[in-house]
Amino acid sequence: MEIKLQNAEWLNFVEFNITGNNDYFNKCDPESKFMDEDLFTIFAPCFERSNESFDYSGPTRYNLRNILPLQNELKKRYSEIEQLENIDGFKAFLLQFFMGNNFILELEKRDSDWEKEWKKYRDKLAEANMDLIRLIDKCIEEERVLWVVGY
Repeated sequence: MEIKLQNAEWLNFVEFNITGNNDYFNKCDPESKFMDEDLFTIFAPCFERSNESFDYSGPTRYNLRNILPLQNELKKRYSEIEQLENIDGFKAFLLQFFMGNNFILELEKRDSDWEKEWKKYRDKLAEANMDLIRLIDKCIEEERVLWVVGY
């Protein structure tokens, strides 16, 4: 699991695609970004709340009507992450999400001392969140449609 957005050569489960319009997109386009499923579960509620048509396992379109609510939801999530002050709060934050325990297990697999360095992982989570916000900002500035596609 990587705690960041990825390029097209690293495809796991969720694609963030801004190459199309309201009707289509270029699947797995080199301009797309990708996120590991375990990481996406931390942000999935933001996508669900901002678009009632959100489909975790298929394409969901975010156009002008729901891109601003998505931006607001992601900004709230960023604020929540930034306010985490200790390891217990960080764990409680992660465990509130579907498959949040999987996220913690992945951290344990990758780094046996992750609890000592939990702030590093909080900061990586915040950076992944900020990358999503920047992608939304680009969609707004360039009047693009965001397609979120689960695989």
